[in-house]
Amino acid sequence: MGWTVSDLPSQRGRTAVVTGAGGLGYETALGLAQAGAEVVVAGRNPTKGEAAVAQIRSQVPQARVAFEPVDLADLASIAAFAERFKSSRRKLDLLVNNAGVMAPPSRQTTADGFELQFGTNYLGHFALTARLLPQLLNGERPRVVNVSSLAHRNGKLDFGDLQTERPYKPFRAYSLSKLAQVVFTLELQRRSEANGWGLTSAAAHPGFATTELIANGQGANSLMARAMGVINPWLSQSPAAGALPTLYAAAATDATGGALYGPDGLMEMKGAPKRAWIAPVAIQADAARLWSVSEQLAGVQLAP
Repeated sequence: MGWTVSDLPSQRGRTAVVTGAGGLGYETALGLAQAGAEVVVAGRNPTKGEAAVAQIRSQVPQARVAFEPVDLADLASIAAFAERFKSSRRKLDLLVNNAGVMAPPSRQTTADGFELQFGTNYLGHFALTARLLPQLLNGERPRVVNVSSLAHRNGKLDFGDLQTERPYKPFRAYSLSKLAQVVFTLELQRRSEANGWGLTSAAAHPGFATTELIANGQGANSLMARAMGVINPWLSQSPAAGALPTLYAAAATDATGGALYGPDGLMEMKGAPKRAWIAPVAIQADAARLWSVSEQLAGVQLAP
């Protein structure tokens, strides 16, 4: 039997921010709360967020958990959340960049005009990490975990079309955003080591977890949705199982920076968490250029 949530080391005394209140985000927040961490669930839907907090408290009566509103598709909302966090807490030990959007059938944009998936899945989390970096560097053994996807393997960093305008293809844009997350993970670890930040940067992917992200993607009647309905019983796993690689990257004592964690089963679709395969396209990407472009687009500087 592989690593499970019961293997989580104690997180008492640690403060965590987890973006996204449903599916993987909820299961990640629940696991961390069970291990004793103080958890801030950050999401754009207050009703959903408060319900998640109430549900966690019903399962873990002693849980220290709260909801804070933040819209990862709005840079002003991210800045406001970071300022509220800084005013109430000196340190942050763990940031889990989990919230996401998957393959809307038509091209949509964020409040700041970025393609929705690139702007939410990647750029919003880049901005959030930048704004919370001072608190992270005050943390004890701080970690940042970016929740990516198997889809990163199909991504391409086209710096001439990061906003997926020529033309818009839902899964092309999704794969790009998830590739950018992995590239960011590797570069953040490299810079942490080079500058002595003491920050561990890792990524995780859930395999094929049956979450709302899939259900809210291409639509119930799309070919992709129908295909997923056929293969679900064979290759998919629950959101709780899908969150295990994230929890492993976030808290396991032997999890390392610059690594991607995912399920150990067939094609990394399901199973217990293990170190996963990072596609060469992520390793060979121009990470420094992506970092620089991201700082310009988000209007932040990711440095102490």
